[in-house]
Amino acid sequence: MRKLFMLSIFISFLFASEGETITFTSANPFGFKDVISTLDQQEPQEVYGILKMPKQMENSKIPLIIGVAGSLGWSDHHYKFLQMYRDMGIATFEVKSFASRDIESTVGSQVEVTIAAMMLDVYRAFETLANDPRIDKDRVAITGWSLGGGVTLFSGWLPAKNVMNSTLTFAAHLAFYPPCFIVPENLDFTDAPMHILIGDLDNWTPAAACEELIPEMLANGANIGLTVYKDSHHSFDSAKEPVVNEVGYSFTDCRLKMQADGAVVMNFLDIPMTNPTLQKIGLAFCAERGPTHGGNPESREAAFIFAKEFMGEHLLNKK
Repeated sequence: MRKLFMLSIFISFLFASEGETITFTSANPFGFKDVISTLDQQEPQEVYGILKMPKQMENSKIPLIIGVAGSLGWSDHHYKFLQMYRDMGIATFEVKSFASRDIESTVGSQVEVTIAAMMLDVYRAFETLANDPRIDKDRVAITGWSLGGGVTLFSGWLPAKNVMNSTLTFAAHLAFYPPCFIVPENLDFTDAPMHILIGDLDNWTPAAACEELIPEMLANGANIGLTVYKDSHHSFDSAKEPVVNEVGYSFTDCRLKMQADGAVVMNFLDIPMTNPTLQKIGLAFCAERGPTHGGNPESREAAFIFAKEFMGEHLLNKK
């Protein structure tokens, strides 16, 4: 009997560590123009994610952080951040945008799963989790890396956000090395606190573009900050050594404009990159191949400290 009892405890622990699979219906808009103009015409897409609860839970509803991976998919350092949040008493939800669509990576193409589609996944997940009696819908934050950092940043962009969901609002946005080189003409963002962490050597999604974008957002009333880590590449928070990705895009020389209708164009060439072919043509004018990605131990440690303080301030101190 004791062996059976211990086995049952082990099985319960195993399932708890794996989390709960939550499914919801999203869609596959290619860009924000599809969201703003034709969201109701998009084909439905079933998506799932993994909800994990902290070991120590409040008596009342608990806060939640929704996590969004980058173009390479979920990595060890992403999971370490989510574990840190759970250790703080915050639930986490891993959005499985790639796995739900049988995609492993979008590196080198950036068309199979887009920021617009992943942002819709996030809001559909938010809607579902807001109805969970354990979750405090007013204390839900979002964090993401690279492509997921773009989702984190643009989940606060009101023209698209309000089409997806006009009632739920993230309490905080923490974006790791997002594509700041996509600049909306309409700079209306949520007034929730936002912050970007990026490396000064990033030649995948350049820090210089964030340094150009942030002052414009601040001037328009956004509540956003920027931290640029010295001697740090893309994925500076990884434990792995920096390496070159031969097929990945380097966007150092790219500056793209997002029009009011959500269409993305080159700053100097009015090619609307509204489908995979047009995007490939547009990026041929500015993007190169071979960005570097990998960790910097000091910046990695600093990022974990910042993330803990940022989420603690905006989720645990807000009740």
